[in-house]
Amino acid sequence: MSVGGDRPPQRLEVWAPDGIGEVRPGDDLATLVGDALEPAGGLRDGDVVVVTSKVVSKAEGRVVAAADREQAITDETVRVVATRPHDGGVLRIVQNRLGLVMAAAGVDASNTPEGTVLLLPADPDASARALRAELRARFGVRLAVVVTDTAGRPWREGLVDIAIGCAGLVVLEDLRGGVDAHGRPLTVTVTAVADEVASAAELVRGKTAGRPVAVVRGLDSYVTDHDGPGARVLVRSAEDDMFREGTAEAYARGYADGSSGAPAVP
Repeated sequence: MSVGGDRPPQRLEVWAPDGIGEVRPGDDLATLVGDALEPAGGLRDGDVVVVTSKVVSKAEGRVVAAADREQAITDETVRVVATRPHDGGVLRIVQNRLGLVMAAAGVDASNTPEGTVLLLPADPDASARALRAELRARFGVRLAVVVTDTAGRPWREGLVDIAIGCAGLVVLEDLRGGVDAHGRPLTVTVTAVADEVASAAELVRGKTAGRPVAVVRGLDSYVTDHDGPGARVLVRSAEDDMFREGTAEAYARGYADGSSGAPAVP
């Protein structure tokens, strides 16, 4: 979908409210978020509410007993992409049940009670849609919701927040068919708007500040009346994924195929 990439917002405002304490299983997350936003004037038409997957998971009861985090990672893994030993054990980059490729399948052992781990939401897009509906009903405005998680990136150092759930926002802006500032045709440019929103929100939320919610204001043209396809469309299909294995894993498979006489996989 394209919303007119030649007219980007001239000003964005991104802020994170205080007032959301520890979220526990069964808590009404929409009420907690709404109560935190109310003192700052609530929400306006075109606002994007960005929430961490951690508080969504806690509210939805995705805290599970796990004496061994490694077993929890195994249980959430659909496909192993790469493994690397390190001083503390083995790092596993895997594809999880949501189709996301990330370290440890997104299983989090921080800020949870001893002997438990936190899984990602079972359906982050559904979580985003539900939160959007409740906030729309409370504030009476047109808005979007993005659910985020932290991930590494191939070829780049450092972590960023990405969108794993989304409702009411243009997730991908397809600029193909347009032209650049010099009149040259754009043939490959598709912008991951939802991921850019997720990363912008993380700059004001921080990792340890206890502010799991942010509001991005100024993206009115990207906010839609309908829920949209969700963040699931950001997951690259197997057919288009040129890097489905780590280097060591690709070599190992190649040697195994060569020894068995199996045809090479292009």
